[in-house]
Amino acid sequence: MYKELKKFKTNNSFNYTTNDSLEEVCNASENGSGVFLVYAVDGEEKELIMVGSTGTIQNDGTLKSKNGGLFDKIVNGHQFAKTGRKYTWPTQMKSENIASLEVYWYETFNAKTNAIPTYVEGLILQNFLDENARLPRWNVAF
Repeated sequence: MYKELKKFKTNNSFNYTTNDSLEEVCNASENGSGVFLVYAVDGEEKELIMVGSTGTIQNDGTLKSKNGGLFDKIVNGHQFAKTGRKYTWPTQMKSENIASLEVYWYETFNAKTNAIPTYVEGLILQNFLDENARLPRWNVAF
């Protein structure tokens, strides 16, 4: 786990396989903003393959978030095509022979903590880049 994430007390995780409905297994907050990390799981091996975030902080310090929060970003956010992850993840997993995913999510901006979601996302991606000289394979750019 990345040390930057330890301070965020509102968090959880879920597992996802191509046989699952992403909408049914996703337990992410529907009104929270923050980051999510996606790991490809192969037996005992786990590889971080993507980091994402949702929520924008306005110049007055308030949060602007889309309806559906982290849940909506994970389930319906576009990736690999101009359609939601609930459709594209199973296809991508099959093409890469990924048996299952573990998704960890963290609310980074709420009544108790005020960390800008894209800042936290950037910290994690920078650490990954420092360690691996590249971004996670499902992150196209940052």
